[in-house]
Amino acid sequence: MTSTSRSGKAESKRSSNKTAEDFSPHVDAFAEISSPDDSRLYFNRELSLLSFQYRVLEEAEDESNPLLERFKFLSIVGSNMEEFFMVRVAGLKHQLEAGALVAGPDGLTPNHQLMAIRGEVQDLYRRTYSCLNEGLFPALKQSNIDLLKYDELSTDLKQQLQQYFLQNIFPVLTPLAFDPGHPFPHISNLSLNLAVLIRDTKGEERFARVKVPDTLPQLIALDRFASRVPKQSEGSKDQPFIWLDELITHNLDALFPGMTVLEAHPFQVTRDAEVEIQEWEAEDLLETTEEGIRQRRFGEVVRLTVDHAMPGRLLEILISNLELQAEDVYRVEGRMPLSSLKFIAAIDRPDLKDTPFLPAVPSALNPDTQEEDTFAAIRRRDILLQHPFDSFQPVVNFLHLAARDPQVLAIKMTLYRVGSKSPVVEALLEAMENGKQVAVLVELKARFDEESNIEWAKALERHGVHIVYGLIGLKIHSKVALVVRREGEAIRRYVHLSTGNYNPVTAHLYTDLGMFTCDEEIGSDVTDLFNYLTGYSAKRDYRKLLVAPINLKDRIEQLIRREIEHQQKGRGGHLILKMNALVDEWFIRLLYEASQAGVKIDLLVRGICCLRPGIPGISESIRVTSIIGRFLEHSRIFYFNNGGDEEIYLGSADMMPRNLYRRVEVVFPVEDQRLLRFLRDEVLARYLADCIKARYMQPDGTYMRCQHKHTEECMNAQYSFIGHKPPWER
Repeated sequence: MTSTSRSGKAESKRSSNKTAEDFSPHVDAFAEISSPDDSRLYFNRELSLLSFQYRVLEEAEDESNPLLERFKFLSIVGSNMEEFFMVRVAGLKHQLEAGALVAGPDGLTPNHQLMAIRGEVQDLYRRTYSCLNEGLFPALKQSNIDLLKYDELSTDLKQQLQQYFLQNIFPVLTPLAFDPGHPFPHISNLSLNLAVLIRDTKGEERFARVKVPDTLPQLIALDRFASRVPKQSEGSKDQPFIWLDELITHNLDALFPGMTVLEAHPFQVTRDAEVEIQEWEAEDLLETTEEGIRQRRFGEVVRLTVDHAMPGRLLEILISNLELQAEDVYRVEGRMPLSSLKFIAAIDRPDLKDTPFLPAVPSALNPDTQEEDTFAAIRRRDILLQHPFDSFQPVVNFLHLAARDPQVLAIKMTLYRVGSKSPVVEALLEAMENGKQVAVLVELKARFDEESNIEWAKALERHGVHIVYGLIGLKIHSKVALVVRREGEAIRRYVHLSTGNYNPVTAHLYTDLGMFTCDEEIGSDVTDLFNYLTGYSAKRDYRKLLVAPINLKDRIEQLIRREIEHQQKGRGGHLILKMNALVDEWFIRLLYEASQAGVKIDLLVRGICCLRPGIPGISESIRVTSIIGRFLEHSRIFYFNNGGDEEIYLGSADMMPRNLYRRVEVVFPVEDQRLLRFLRDEVLARYLADCIKARYMQPDGTYMRCQHKHTEECMNAQYSFIGHKPPWER
């Protein structure tokens, strides 16, 4: 195989069999650490992200989870790994090509990281496909769901499928030849393809590529046809399926008439998808973002995934024409891509899925029970929603109410990821039609949602909504809605603040917290925030909000140093910090300092954690817990004991450099004592008591499960919230 084209590849190739263990010190290696600059104190970001994929994989391996949910978790591993290569690996390759040799806080250079990643990914794939082939597929068959191979079908069914293929699939396919008269075809990112070897009428072997169209159903239900294989007994509930690419593979002769199809093997390429937008040079951010999205189609290939049986001559054609190295190739033995397992998870078998539940609606916001309108309810007290256990519908209702209320003068919102067919956007359009002033901050640079956000932005702008397309050099990641209402001779501001996006779909899948308030100081802060986002403002102080990149870092440091002072004065410092990722070196150093002072620190970190807990003299008072379960943990909660005068903040920010320095984030206080006690005693306490879905991080970066998870005292925090009412609703 040729191995040229990219600078820096040779060194990577020599050590491509190394794994994460080669780059992560064992527990006894921490014995003599005395400086916070010691690289052993920082776990590598990319290896930590891969460690998270293992924890998701564990949920697929867990036989206590419903079968189709286990397929869902494997598909999540697949889609997560696609993004990992498109963004993280692509970024490291760019650094390597630029000659970057500087190590990060963890002591690893880009080249070392790529070597470690390859070994870890290979191990992850081995375990993933073992779970799939030896565990999930046999269990699926036992549950009367058959994924059949073409050779298993009866002659009669093959004939019916052939007619189906010719009528419904054949017209969509476009075989692309590769020979002196046909250049090597463009392989689109993440598409599933067939590498086909044919013999022409002259007896010469030729290569062709056939793309499996993603516009057609990927799983074909065979019970739509008269014959079924295997033959069902009377009363059977078998559900037989065949994959689309399997059907195409066995009917390729229709695409190459007069030729002999020798063999065909599936493959997939993953391209660099990090859109590089030269914002400082952009005269029009919308136009520049659109151009960046167009360029993404042609990003450099960073991974080639092939079937384990692909012969060397076909693989060599792909490697040389895609300008790859051997270490960019991953052979897998089983279904490709893993993300396509979501189609199995979607099969209509409720008995093999999580039991559905009906999200609660607080009585104060429930149209069927509320004794006052929503505005009056918010005036009376702050209202907290815990999604998905509380419905997202009250948020949509709030916006529709504001759109129709004749006393409402203006609505302002930030939109990061809203999804398709958004009722939130519908409410904003209704407000515009009703004569309200509507201003919306649409973040065009929300990765992989750029196209959707551009379409929404254009639709809103066509209706006269004031649209701001983000800020130069910053992403707007905050989740804020402001409603300005005339009440008598005064103006009152109603605010919704959240840890999650204004997306009803993810609100059913992610755990998030949102709060309604009409607190005057928060309302004033939000007004100042929107003036900063839509106009020109150098405001550096906010009354109650913590806003990145303005005052969030400084205020967080003040709050942690206050805990250190309380600890030193004998008042018992305690921090509970819940977030999605912990990466920032400055913040990690600050937590190490707090731990050395004796502050008790509980970290609930779902994904990446670059801090190492439990190191004697450095982080022995720090415990890191990761909870992976039915719902994606997404809420950020910051608890400060403050000598007994407790404070809790919620918000959109993780402790990562991008959140602290390159995004507009909002973290807000919860001052209502009822809500504060609920968050402390009913939310954080349950997460910390979870020993079913919790994993505990060890100093070497590995995670351990609770050894007592089958005792009566053990709790699954997420399931405990289903049907759980806060104290004031009981």
